[in-house]
Order: sequence, then structure tokens, then C-alpha cells
Amino acid sequence: MPSPRFSVAPMMDWTDRHCRSFHRILTRRTLLYTEMVTTGALIHGPRERLLAFSPGEHPVALQLGGSDPADLARCAVMAEVRGYDEVNLNCGCPSDRVQNGRFGACLMAEPQLVADCIAAMKQAVRIPVTVKCRIGIDEQDPEASLRAFIDTVAAAGPEVFIVHARKAWLKGLSPKENRDVPPLDYDLVRRVKAERPHLTIVLNGGVKTLDEAKAHLAWADGVMMGRAAYEHPFRLAGVDSALFGDADPVATAEEAVAAFLPYVERELAAGTPLIAMTRHILGVFAGRPGARLFRRHLSEQAHKRGAGIEVLREALARVAPAAAEAA
Repeated sequence: MPSPRFSVAPMMDWTDRHCRSFHRILTRRTLLYTEMVTTGALIHGPRERLLAFSPGEHPVALQLGGSDPADLARCAVMAEVRGYDEVNLNCGCPSDRVQNGRFGACLMAEPQLVADCIAAMKQAVRIPVTVKCRIGIDEQDPEASLRAFIDTVAAAGPEVFIVHARKAWLKGLSPKENRDVPPLDYDLVRRVKAERPHLTIVLNGGVKTLDEAKAHLAWADGVMMGRAAYEHPFRLAGVDSALFGDADPVATAEEAVAAFLPYVERELAAGTPLIAMTRHILGVFAGRPGARLFRRHLSEQAHKRGAGIEVLREALARVAPAAAEAA
């Protein structure tokens, strides 16, 4: 089973295979997640494209969206056959599309259905089956709803509960607002973990730094970082040493971008547009001299038809003079 100690959250339109390949350059130990993929898309859509990942991404987990036990079991088998290290059920996404499909955060109101889904998935595969949830939805009292959800679903035996420590408001707040407006309640998640020491519980929501992650790891089994890892990806370059006691794979952001170049060249040769890859590295120099020049060059040039590896090399070349001038 992959270690749940530290992971990067599944994020729609963000954590695609190009993003994950860059994150893996920064950290060998972090567990990476796909964007949520619906069971309907896998069963009826472009399965091979949706399941695609590079061998170098391991450990990597597939997150599924769905609420039909048989469909989820079928898709879990696809994940196992394709080589994923874990399959995760999304019970936390609050978007309208997800609600209309009776999955995501609305499943917080149906813990027995979630338990049935997990049981079906676990019966179908040998890889770990995990759950990502909120502390509650709408008018639910999180003190009661989170405990009831976890206790009911735990009977089905998921290996890990990943708890986003915010309530989701399915009516009245947009998905974006649901990431910020409902207050975080880390204390509730901590109490639930203390009351259920036999369960593996990972904390998600609002974690911005490795120091914060380390503090939460004093009581949680793991920490999942979301937007901070995406917007400031070089923070991941310290994970292996800070949280696992291993050597970090790269020492500088320049080294990380240079290590990404061969991947970019292979993908360009396969027909992938440059912008599909460079959009994930815009923040790698955040907070450093030259960051704006790097970001601006990629933003202005990478989307152009025929943009090649030279655009990324040129952007990288703009960082060193700016850093020297600042010094």
C-alpha cells in the first residue's frame, strides 16, 4: 500500500498526467492523484486516454466519481489492470454536475450507499480502496455527520479516509467558494481520529506549507496538500527530506525544470501542445527573482501554434540574469 503520509490532492483541470510527471521530479515519496474521473466516462468514453499515466508517476492513485456499486467495481478493476497503486472514491466534490450525477459531496448524505460502493470495489480488486470526504454538507451538523459517515463506511473496510476539514454547501456556494468560505475545522478531524485510532485518517484542506503538514502529522496519519502544491510546486521539493527522512531529488527549481525538459520533448514529439505542460510549472520560481520573467515568457509564447522546447529553454534562461541582478 502506498504511504498516505503526504499526498497532492486530486484537482479537476490541474492534476493531469503532465502535472503529475513534473511533481514526481520534485518528490519521489509523495502520493499523487489523478483528476476525478467519472464511472460513466470510463465505461462509455475514451478509456485509454482517461487512464493514461507514465510509469515514473508511481505511486499514483485514480480518483473515481460515481455512486453505482457495480460500475465503481468495474472501474476499480480497470484501475488495477492499468497499474494504479490505489483507487479513491470522491465524496467531497460540490459541483452542480457532480450533484446531478448523485456522487461527490452529496454522498455524505448516503453513508450506507458509500459503504456498499466501497464493499463492491474491495471485492473486485486487491489494490487499496480509499475515500475522500468532507466533514458534512448543507445543514448537517459536522459533529454528528462526520462520525456517522466514517463509522458506517468503515464497516466496508476502506484503507484510508481523506477528510477535507470543511463542510460543503451544495446550495448557495460555488465550487470555488466551497474551497474557501466554509471554515476549516481541524479540531473535529483530530478528535475523530483520537476516538478511532484504528482508522487511517488523512487531513486535507488549507495546508499551505511543509511546516504545517509536519505539525498535523503529530496526530494525523497523513496530510494532503492541494492548491499550495500546485501554485507553488517547488514546495514539494522538500517533502522527501522533511517528511520521510530521504534525500530530495532536486536542489533547485532550475534543476527541476531542466529535468522536465526530456519529458516535454517526448510529449511534443507525440503531438502534445507545449502549453499543456508548461501551464503546470508557471509557479515553480514563485517568490524568487526572475519568476515574473519566466512566467510571462511562457504565458506569452507557449500557447502559440508550433511552440517548441526552445520556448521553455528561453524562459529558463531569463531566470539567471534576474537572480544575478537581484543579488
